[in-house]
Amino acid sequence: MNTDELLSRWQSVKTHIEQTARTYQRNPDAIHLLAVSKLHPSDAIAALTQVGQLAFGENYVQEMLDKANTLKSLAIAWHFIGPLQSNKCKEVATTADMMHSLDRIKLVEPLSCYRPASMPPLKVLLQVNIDDEQSKSGVKGFAELLALAQAVLVQENLTLSGLMTIPAPSTDLNAQRKPFAQLRQLRDQLEQTLGMALPELSMGMSADLEAAIAEGATIVRVGTDIFGQRAVKNK
Repeated sequence: MNTDELLSRWQSVKTHIEQTARTYQRNPDAIHLLAVSKLHPSDAIAALTQVGQLAFGENYVQEMLDKANTLKSLAIAWHFIGPLQSNKCKEVATTADMMHSLDRIKLVEPLSCYRPASMPPLKVLLQVNIDDEQSKSGVKGFAELLALAQAVLVQENLTLSGLMTIPAPSTDLNAQRKPFAQLRQLRDQLEQTLGMALPELSMGMSADLEAAIAEGATIVRVGTDIFGQRAVKNK
């Protein structure tokens, strides 16, 4: 894909977000686009930074590290959005601005311990398995969610920012909205229980962006509609 097409696709996504926000009487500025750049080249990321897209999401630790090193001269905010193995906590803690996929307590202390004192606390989102799918990560139910949140809150190098989910796919708008509404309700319940604001809801991708915005998404994770189809990851 050439640069002109890439920028045109990015602008189309931005316009779609703004129009959808207005349709559902939301402030477009309250919805942030995370460009999911996994398995896409660094030069495409660099091109998007020239038009103001600075937040990029990566699923694989080593790929994020390689791109962060290649593009270290650019003011990029790296978001880790994939499953994390416990032996990779150091890499994420020293590179990412936000982790969207915190799903178990055993990762909490290592992420905090490895976060450099010279960096702001790592912002974390708790991943919720909203449809109870066996193939997906995430806490199930409010009790697990609360326990994970409380584990984060005692760590000085982590900031609990909100929730994330990846619901089961659907092509029906009303069906798509239901799990996003459930995540928002869980967030509201957690805020009330903890007595604190949790501003971020990371939900919605290329195929269900409208439903997510309708239900309160603050971060939408879009890859295909910007970059096109991904290459196949080498095993």
